Formats: sequence, structure tokens, C-alpha cells
Amino acid sequence: MMHNVNRQIQRHLCGVLLFFVCSAPGAATPRTTVDLIVAGDYVVIMDESQQVVKDGAVAVDAGRIVAAGPRADIGAKFRARRTLDGAGKVVLPGLINGHTHAAMTLLRGIADDIELIEWLQKYIFPTEVRFVDANFVRVGTELACAEMIRGGTTTFVDMYYYPDSVAEAIESCGLRVLVAASVIDQKSPDAANGTESLAKAVDFVHRWKGRDNRIIPIMGAHAIYTIPPDLMRRIAAAAQELDVPISIHVSESRWEIETAQKTYQTTPIHALDQLGVFGVHTIAAHVVWPTDDDIPVLLQHQVGVIHNPSSNMKISSGIAPVTKLLAAGVHVGLGTDGPATNNDLDMWEEMRLAAFLQKVSTMDPKVLPARTVLNMATRGGAEAIGLGQELGALTPGRRADLIQVSLADVRMTPVYDVISHLVYVAHPEDVTSVVVDGRIVMRDRKVLTVDEAQVRRAANEIAGRIKTALASTR
Repeated sequence: MMHNVNRQIQRHLCGVLLFFVCSAPGAATPRTTVDLIVAGDYVVIMDESQQVVKDGAVAVDAGRIVAAGPRADIGAKFRARRTLDGAGKVVLPGLINGHTHAAMTLLRGIADDIELIEWLQKYIFPTEVRFVDANFVRVGTELACAEMIRGGTTTFVDMYYYPDSVAEAIESCGLRVLVAASVIDQKSPDAANGTESLAKAVDFVHRWKGRDNRIIPIMGAHAIYTIPPDLMRRIAAAAQELDVPISIHVSESRWEIETAQKTYQTTPIHALDQLGVFGVHTIAAHVVWPTDDDIPVLLQHQVGVIHNPSSNMKISSGIAPVTKLLAAGVHVGLGTDGPATNNDLDMWEEMRLAAFLQKVSTMDPKVLPARTVLNMATRGGAEAIGLGQELGALTPGRRADLIQVSLADVRMTPVYDVISHLVYVAHPEDVTSVVVDGRIVMRDRKVLTVDEAQVRRAANEIAGRIKTALASTR
């Protein structure tokens, strides 16, 4: 009995002593447990000051960023269930691909070195009607997911057919996507005409809106030259009723400009404004040929412009006036376009080319510096696609979409300016780990959410059938 009393007294005294130790000035504060801590020799926050934290870390919990700062401070405040070591690495927000047609990985290289309209009308549209189905889109999107994850893209805006297949592929691969259900006024793989494709697009948005925070269903209007005025108005009205953005190709080629002048007696941008398209947030891909009168319209309606330098160069569409757009205050992000016009999904290449094109077209090396271009691929891209409060920076409260980039390659040595290296030196293979919504989807270059061998087999099977069918008709 006395022994038990003594033990109770000992426990009480230990508790009192622990209280006084923990309450004393300078005593350690208990650390908060979080899901994940991602460390790096450098952490590029991409906030308004674009600060770079040396020897930093990011704490993540419940899919959102909790804190970012010096590694010692993060370690003192948090302990993590999982960690990503940061030795020799840079941590930054995941890249945002503002415009692509992901499933067209399966048409990569099928028709090259052709002008846009001929490429579409003689090669792509007929091939799509003949071969694209739900399985094609699922496999092609999974293939694109593997490529984008390996390259550090965490969010993309997609416009293609069979949007359910796109969404289902993204559910499993773990990326974040705005799925634009494509509306076009002609026979397409999943609809007989524009009216049917619009009805299917509306149905898709109804079924997927609010279902998964990573999968955002939106309306996809192909272009002003493939959609007549009445149908464009109906698309705009549907998007307003559903309260979702519209993704659309805008002012991509001189041919489009000439067609709009004949049909509407004005530019594509002014015509879309008159048709009510800008009544919701609009993600305008390309915008290569805006006039000086067009730019205030884009600014007024907060249209997000997506610059696609590789595709614009390859199809000879022209050089978008990105410097002028940014100077006016227009939100500009970056995109790859589809892998049949690029022919890859490499956002690092888009950053480099975006910078170089503006420098050579203006004959001014100071325009579009590395920090501006990196912003276009992250925070600026998030603003352009309408998610500026959720993505693009490593600040508390935003979605935890971030990547680690290795500095190990000889190309990365030495490091004077880490942002310069990210824009002018880094390649997709330098990305080592990728986190989306707090979930690790690639670790140490191993993609964890896509069976790459299986999807390559499936892609090659589909490509084999296409090759055989095309050979028999030639």
C-alpha cells in the first residue's frame, strides 16, 4: 500500500517538474504533426516578393501548405509523418500547363511541318473522327500524365473529346486538371454536330462539378472559326448558368483574323466579347495576333492568356506580344498546346522559348527576364486559369502542389542564381519529386500513380492499329 502511495507521489512530482520546465522561458514548444515536410537547399516561394529561402522547407497538411521558410524554423514547429529530403534540391510550386490536348500524345508525329488550318482540316480532324474513342482518350491522357508528372507539371487545362475519360484518368494519376469539354460545330469523335457536343458538355459539367477538388469541369469552345455565332452565344450562356470558365483558341493565326473580319467585320477578340464569351472567366489560348484595341478588352474582362511558344513556332503562327500584354496588366500563363503540334509536354522548354522569343522579337535582352517567365509558369499561370488564390505559390493556405528539382547534374554547376538555372538550364529529367494536393505522385524519379510500362503497351497497341489502317488507305 505504502509502495503505491510513493509511486503516486513520484508521478505527481514528475508532473509538477515537467510543468515548470515546459513553462520556463525558452522551453521547447510541442511540435505540430503534419502530413509532409518537403525540404530543399533552396525554396522558391513565388510570392509577390519572389523570395528564395536558402536551406528551407515546406510543411504540408490535409492537402494544403501550412508554412514555408527556413528548414530550422519548420523543423522546430512541425514534425511530419513523411518527409522528402532536400539535399541538392530546389523546391518550387508545381508548373501549370494552361493549354493542351493531352490525349493527342497518341497522335504525336502523325502529321508535321504543315500550316495550322491544313493540319487541322486535312489530317487531324479526319484522323480523330476515325480513330478517337473513349479508350483512346483514357490511354492517351494516362500517357500524358506520366510525361507531365516526370516534367514537374502539377496542373493543366485540357480540351478534348470524351471528357469523362480525361477526368477518370486524372482521378487515378493524381494530377490537377481543368477539363474543357470540347464543343465544335462539325462531326467529332463524340458528337454528330455542335448542338449535340454542347449538350454533352453541359451534362459533363453537371456530373463532375464539385465531385473532386482536383478535377474542375469547364466548357471548351474550339474556336471562333469552327463555331457559328448562335452556337457560341449558347456556349457562353451555358457557361454563365453553370458558373464555369471557358477555354478557347483565340487569335492564333492570320487566317483566323481574316476569317473573323469576313464574318464579324472585327477581330476575334472583339467578336467574342460581343457574343458574350467573356461573361465568365475565359482562358484564351495563343493570342498571337491581338491588336492594340484588343488588349484593353482582355484586361477589362480579366481574360487569362496562355502563351504556347513551341506550338506557335512549329506551325508558324507567329510570335505573341507577351511583353505588351504583361505591360498592360493582362494575366499571361504558359502552355505546351497538344503533343501533336509541339511535340511534347515540356514546360521547361516553354519557359526558355518564351523568354528567347520576346528578346529576339523586340531586340531587347532585358525583356521577359527569368523571374517573370518562372512566374508565368507558376503563380501567373494560376491567375490566368482562374485559380490565383489556390495555386502557384508556396504560401500558407494554398493547395500543396509542389516539386523538387535536382541540382546534381553538371549543367547545374555552379549556382549563382537559382531562378536563372530553373528557367535557362533545367530539364524535365531534373525533376525528382512531385506533390499534388499533398500527395506524393513521384518520388526519386519513380512515378507512383501511373503504370508506365502498361500504358506504353496500350499506347503502342492503339498506334499499331492506326498505322495499319492508314497504310491500307494509301
